[in-house]
Amino acid sequence: MKEYLEIFLTFIKMGCVTFGGGYAMIPVVERELIKKKGWVTMDEVMDYYTIAQITPGIIAVNLSTFVGYKQKGPLGGVMATIGIILPGVSAAALIALFIRNFVHIPAVQHAFTGIRIAVGALILDTVIKMVKGIFTDIKALVLYAAAFALSAVWGISPVLIILGAGLIGLAVYRNRKGRG
Repeated sequence: MKEYLEIFLTFIKMGCVTFGGGYAMIPVVERELIKKKGWVTMDEVMDYYTIAQITPGIIAVNLSTFVGYKQKGPLGGVMATIGIILPGVSAAALIALFIRNFVHIPAVQHAFTGIRIAVGALILDTVIKMVKGIFTDIKALVLYAAAFALSAVWGISPVLIILGAGLIGLAVYRNRKGRG
């Protein structure tokens, strides 16, 4: 039972300090789950993020469920999921009760502007860390550039890009050591 409590408390702590969604939480994941707990590696986290991108739901919840499940099976997944969502759901409920009373106050508007800027910085930091880890060869760089262009320039559906990249990755990288 102690292990389940540890999973719950770890993820509730992460839920309390994570703002801006799944990508903004990567620095917290790195500190808490990789460095402090040793529950996952950065490669595993990137794999979980990849899976979370193509499955329904919120990235932070999916990641938490995967890590909790890896640690202690289905109940570990449930404990991690409850832990990560409880702070956000509680905060959203409180904010919903009072937001109309405060949203017009300039100080609140300025605080939200500052929070958006900080979240943008955290997401950019995450993107830089992810990009550094994926450029292992020229093929990865070409696939990255193609996926970026398809999304940013031509507005192709992310679902199609991810599926296409998965098929290309399977074809190009299937014979690499240590991978499928």
